[in-house]
Amino acid sequence: MDQRPVIGIPTQTLQAIDGIPDGLPHSWVMNYRYFIALTSVGAVPWMVPLLDSDEATLREIYERLDGVFLAGGVDMDPESYQAERDELCGRTDLPRDRVELLFASWAMAEGKPVFGVCRGMQVINVAAGGTIFQDCAAHFPNAIKHDYFPNAGHARDYLAHPITLDRGTVLRRIYGEDEVLVNSMHHQGILRLGEGLVGTAWASDGLMEALEGTGDHFLVGVQWHPEMLIDGDAGTRRLFQAFIEASQEFARNRRTLASLA
Repeated sequence: MDQRPVIGIPTQTLQAIDGIPDGLPHSWVMNYRYFIALTSVGAVPWMVPLLDSDEATLREIYERLDGVFLAGGVDMDPESYQAERDELCGRTDLPRDRVELLFASWAMAEGKPVFGVCRGMQVINVAAGGTIFQDCAAHFPNAIKHDYFPNAGHARDYLAHPITLDRGTVLRRIYGEDEVLVNSMHHQGILRLGEGLVGTAWASDGLMEALEGTGDHFLVGVQWHPEMLIDGDAGTRRLFQAFIEASQEFARNRRTLASLA
């Protein structure tokens, strides 16, 4: 029987979150819904600390992982993709950027499965050399509303708009439909697509809603928040299951290679 795959989830600096009062100790945190979603399909989640100045320790953590999950959160810092900061760019967390970009780059180079959600999709793109819109409403022509944020009174599982899935893609095979409804809690999006990636799902305004790698390993980013939909949507559950199955296969192949060494 296969062991449950270990999935790394980089954290976020508590103080980067809007509304956190001064005086609290510097802390690393992450939304529990990601852990619930991943464990529900058989993963063993592993919180990754933002030791951005200790690459050796980060590499030791990375080596013990069977897959990398990149969660949602605050905006990416424009410094991470060599851009000037726009006044509409929100709060950022450079240590998180550095850790996630390291893990994404290592995994993409080695074929370790990667699944990115919302901000996580943007991290994948930046790791591949792409860039992002710092605010879709201001900079993406004819943008529909994408920022259905909870602090504005929207439920996190509110199905905000449909997306169209390209045929012949991983997501289309998983969902089995050309169009699905998704929640939407972002104001940034993909501007220039990174090398080795392809856009695979689209909002009605043409904004990219998902991307995949062009290789043969699991590399998927989605702009919505499937961790909030997994309990009530079979397609979303299959998406998480596909990531875990790919991580199990990666772990199995790694053990086989180790036994032959």
